[in-house]
Parts: sequence; C-alpha cells; structure tokens
Amino acid sequence: MPVVPDDAVAEVREFNRFYTRVIGVLDDGLLGSTFSLTEARVLYDLNRAERTETSELRELLGLDRGYLSRILARFERAGLIRRERSARDRRRQVVRLSAKGRRALDDLERRSDAQATELLDSLGDPEKARLLGGMTAIRGVLDAPAGEAARSFDLRAPREGELGWIVSRHGILYSRSYGWDDSFEALVAEIVATFAKGQADLERAWIADVAGAPAGSVLCTRKDESTAQLRLLLVEPWARGLGVGTALVDACVRFARESGYRRLTLWTNDVLVGARRIYEGAGFELIAESAHRSFGKQLTGQDWELELS
Repeated sequence: MPVVPDDAVAEVREFNRFYTRVIGVLDDGLLGSTFSLTEARVLYDLNRAERTETSELRELLGLDRGYLSRILARFERAGLIRRERSARDRRRQVVRLSAKGRRALDDLERRSDAQATELLDSLGDPEKARLLGGMTAIRGVLDAPAGEAARSFDLRAPREGELGWIVSRHGILYSRSYGWDDSFEALVAEIVATFAKGQADLERAWIADVAGAPAGSVLCTRKDESTAQLRLLLVEPWARGLGVGTALVDACVRFARESGYRRLTLWTNDVLVGARRIYEGAGFELIAESAHRSFGKQLTGQDWELELS
C-alpha cells in the first residue's frame, strides 16, 4: 500500500479546517439557523423524495441509527416531518417533510444562496474561475469510484489571471518542496513578464486543465532565430502521475518544431529529478552542468538540448 506523505495529510486537514470556518460549519447554528449541518442535510435529503424509508436515509447519509433517530424525533416534535408505516412492509418506517419542514428548508436554501453569492461577489472573475474550477476538480476526483479517479486533462492557452497563477504556484511549490527563497519567484515573474510582452506567433504558453482547474504549465519562448527555450514546466502535486508533464513537454517540442526552430533548449537543476526524466524521455540531451548558489541554496544547474531538424 503506498505511503501518503505527511505534508499531503497536513494539507488536506488544513483545507478542511479552513473551509469549515469559511462556511460557518462550526457556528452554533448553520447559516444563523437553529439547525446543525447534519440536521440541514437530513432536511435536504428528505425533500428529494416524497417519502423516504428511515433505513434508506440512514444508509444515504452514513449516520448512526441512534443519532438519526434523535434528529427525527426532534423534527417530529417541531412539526417538520410526518412518520408512518411503509405500505410495502409494515415493519419499515417512512418519513416525509411536512409543509412546515419545507418552509424551514426553503429558508435554509435562501440563506445558503446568499452566503455563496456573498463569497463569489468578493472575488474577481479570474479568482471565481479558479475557485469553481478547483471545486469541480475536487468533486471529480472524490466522486469517482475507488481507483478510478478522473485521469483526463486538456492543454489550453492561459486564461485571464493564469500567468499570475504560474508565478504564484512556482513560488509556493518550490519553497515548500525545496526551500527556495523568494528570489526564485522573482525570476519566474521576470520570465513571465517578458513572455507576456513577446511575439505571440513565435512563443506559446500552455495550461494543463483537469476538470476546469489549472494543474500545470509550460512556456516555449524565443531565444534566438534558430533556438527556442522550454521554460517553467510545472505540475501540481495532486496531478502528478496523469501524464501532464509529458504532455506539456511534447506540446512545447511540437510547437518549436512547427515554428521552424532548429533546436530547443532548457535550463534546470539536478534536484528536479522528475522533470529531468521527462526531458530525457522527450529526447533532450544533457550538454553542460555547473555548480551555483541561487535561491538560497547550493545547486547544480544543467543545460539540456534537443535537436529539432
């Protein structure tokens, strides 16, 4: 069984703590109501069908029999539900929402819509796209059957704000993974700024998109008339193993060749083992390496080259 890295576990737990705080799950009542999150979910699922057997509801929500029984008893005392025996099997109990229960659920839905609207209104369009794309990606992975998480992705041009995403993610990931300081992020920002002002017909950038969320990037830039340069290859840790890095490098090679460049070069560091394997697989050859101190670390830089003609 594969070992899950401690930092990955910590990242999931930190996200859970963060998002439950954002949506107010830890408050006394969900969305300022008298209902807990679990109680609100029971109301929601009871509304999805005219009548629901308690055993089906318990299985759907994964709740303990006694816990669900206490919730339903409270709802019945408050006049939110009606309970009766199943016509198919008198041993089974059927639950349905009363008119009062539907009004309570409608109020919760309005409060939830208002909360989501307030959250989205606080963001610009690029941030909205990233947030919604990330949510779609999370659902796509966790809703998939065990061992069959979504493994498809698309390569596309960067959208508004995603050149900034390239800079941000490089700064964050290389700091976390290798302890590089902010001089590396500054270098990435310079590369991206130069690219943004470059020649669109001779240079190109790609974003790897997994279920609407950016999962990787690469740039192909002009070094001179006959030479292109592969720059800023990045694959998000959660997207590794899907073939994203290989696809990004292949797209860069194909564009450089079709644009008439005779060679494609890149500069990397020997600590980036995964990236180097991708470069080797694409046919790049190591032509030089030298020690240097950059980004707060002692490193060994490497120059790689691929002949395209």
